[in-house]
Amino acid sequence: MKRRSFVKSTLLTGVTATVLPAMSYATETAPKTAEYYELRVYSLKSPEQQKLVENFLKDTAIPALNRLGVKHVGVFTEMKPESQTRLFVLIQFNSLAHFSSVTESFDTDAQLQTKGAAYLNAPAASPAYERIESSLLKAFVHMPHLEAPENKARIFELRQYQSATEAAGKKKIEMFNDQGEIDVFKRLGFKPVFWGETVIGPQRPNLTYMITFDDMEAKSAHWKAFGSDPEWKKISAVPEYADALLVNKITSTMLVPTAYSQI
Repeated sequence: MKRRSFVKSTLLTGVTATVLPAMSYATETAPKTAEYYELRVYSLKSPEQQKLVENFLKDTAIPALNRLGVKHVGVFTEMKPESQTRLFVLIQFNSLAHFSSVTESFDTDAQLQTKGAAYLNAPAASPAYERIESSLLKAFVHMPHLEAPENKARIFELRQYQSATEAAGKKKIEMFNDQGEIDVFKRLGFKPVFWGETVIGPQRPNLTYMITFDDMEAKSAHWKAFGSDPEWKKISAVPEYADALLVNKITSTMLVPTAYSQI
């Protein structure tokens, strides 16, 4: 096993490879149930690391994932990084079995191992990245499939709502799935990409979603409209859905897609 294998660099792969049977991706090309997403965050310390990781993603990993039935791979940089930008990678899977079969295939793909050797076998003294933080998310019932926006200049907002307890987290998800909150976002033109519950990953319990705008001015206008929307006010006024009960931290990260991003 190669030390920097793309598929063994996270706990997620080891867990699912153990508990799920391998399946041919050919049986997974028509998703009928909620999708799963892997959200990766690469921490980098230099432009050289960023170039190495991006070249691997663009030239090797994304083409291989597409061959294995992954329809969309999004790669984003931070709009305003505090230092060297982090890379955010969103990978769409049709199911858990699809995730398992794809990750196992990476280990046996000789062409990928050869083409991606600079990344996969980077020496310890000059690593390809500092660390990967990875989460596995299950799509919400009310938006079970990723919706890629129109391919034009856009900005993306990645939001995460953390809850103090699992019960509170489930109740917040209920607002989106059962009370129409997702529909409010869509009606107001937020162009949501996905909603997902983190089933494996840090800062649990949490839910994560991605929305997109033409620019920062459009972002401000959309959120202003959301805050004054009568339907949203009706939903949020229900005592059991008060944010003070369900959410104890919200993070927002503004992202820009790379030129080769499929989202």
